[in-house]
Amino acid sequence: MSDSIDLADINRRMEGALNSLKSDLAGLRTGRASASILDPISVDAYGQAMPINQVATVSVPEPRMISVQIWDKSMVGAVEKAIRESDLGLNPVTDGTNLRIPLPDLNEQRRKEIAKVAHQYAEQSRVSIRHVRRDGMDAIKKAEKDGDLGQDDARSMSDKVQKSTDEKIAEVDKLVAAKEQEIMQV
Repeated sequence: MSDSIDLADINRRMEGALNSLKSDLAGLRTGRASASILDPISVDAYGQAMPINQVATVSVPEPRMISVQIWDKSMVGAVEKAIRESDLGLNPVTDGTNLRIPLPDLNEQRRKEIAKVAHQYAEQSRVSIRHVRRDGMDAIKKAEKDGDLGQDDARSMSDKVQKSTDEKIAEVDKLVAAKEQEIMQV
């Protein structure tokens, strides 16, 4: 068997695409508050873009409220501006170095928009998984062509890569369906 084809590495890379999807979906807003909603937002701090959790403490004191306690008083305006300008539809209220962000109720149109974003994230994840599959299949074909791998072994490994791809894509579909159901729940 060829050393250049590592099925565990292929699985690990596919798993990475799934983990990325999970974190993207966690950042999508549903009917209840979550500290991870602010994860995609970057703040211009000290001359560079930084995630909010590196300039402030984000907490959820109530089911419909997010609290952001900013460590540096000079950063309050920048954090508030970043949250307002994000496409999350949030309107923070400033109270000293604290920002209180009430989560408005989602209307039907906004729920559908968020569900579309979830589907876009899922498609990006599927594409990533397919790229990993393509890389694995190319490596198998190259090893077979170079004589490092027999025809039967190559077919067996190709089947394993395809099976892993199918499993990961099914998991993507399951994750996005669950998130869509959570988003559409009133």
